[in-house]
Amino acid sequence: MYLVKHNSTYKGVSCKRYETDKLQKMNVKEAYKNWSEQYDTNINKTRDLEASSLRDMLSEIKFENCLEIGCGTGKNTEWLVTRGKNIVAVDISDEMLSIAKQKITENNVSFIKADVTENWSFTSETFDLAVCSLVLEHIEDIQNIIKQIAAHLKVSGVLYIGELHPFKQYTGSKAKFKNEAGEHIVTAFTHHITEFTEAAKAHGLKIEEIKEYFDENDRSKPPRILTLKFIKEASS
Repeated sequence: MYLVKHNSTYKGVSCKRYETDKLQKMNVKEAYKNWSEQYDTNINKTRDLEASSLRDMLSEIKFENCLEIGCGTGKNTEWLVTRGKNIVAVDISDEMLSIAKQKITENNVSFIKADVTENWSFTSETFDLAVCSLVLEHIEDIQNIIKQIAAHLKVSGVLYIGELHPFKQYTGSKAKFKNEAGEHIVTAFTHHITEFTEAAKAHGLKIEEIKEYFDENDRSKPPRILTLKFIKEASS
């Protein structure tokens, strides 16, 4: 297993891109099963910056019912439960959910195992807020996910999306982890900003805000996190 390095530039800044063909690639479910034990404790700038980005973007949002897609080990759930009356937290990984349940025992949260790329039989509720954190990069076709979220949002409800910025992906950054078996790359896809905005528009969601977040707020380098906030419009 090895890496082949390529050099490129972004706004005059040298970037390193690595060929990942020799790394061990894992599908999403298997990857997070193996990553779960160390997910909360290893160094992970993307995880940490996205968590603070969500809190920044949603600090003024009032909500009662929240749908959290990709709750993982509960890094954002533990904040959402302090703000809303009912949190439905969904993830594909039993192992990640198990850790979240140990950490978060409030009675206003329901943890559900579900694959959001399949039938949405896991909930019939409608929500004031839906959040997707570091999820859509693992889904090739985001159209149906956005459609399903929009269908479960109330009019004037908010959709928050927080993802690894495509600019960061261009430089070779990917969701990955190491264990005793080696280094593993999680299956991921690059989605351009217009993919998010056009999918949202197609399903009645109006863009409200786009923000970029940088490591140590250093704007001379590519941003790490992209966040988007949409509002569901009334049907005409």
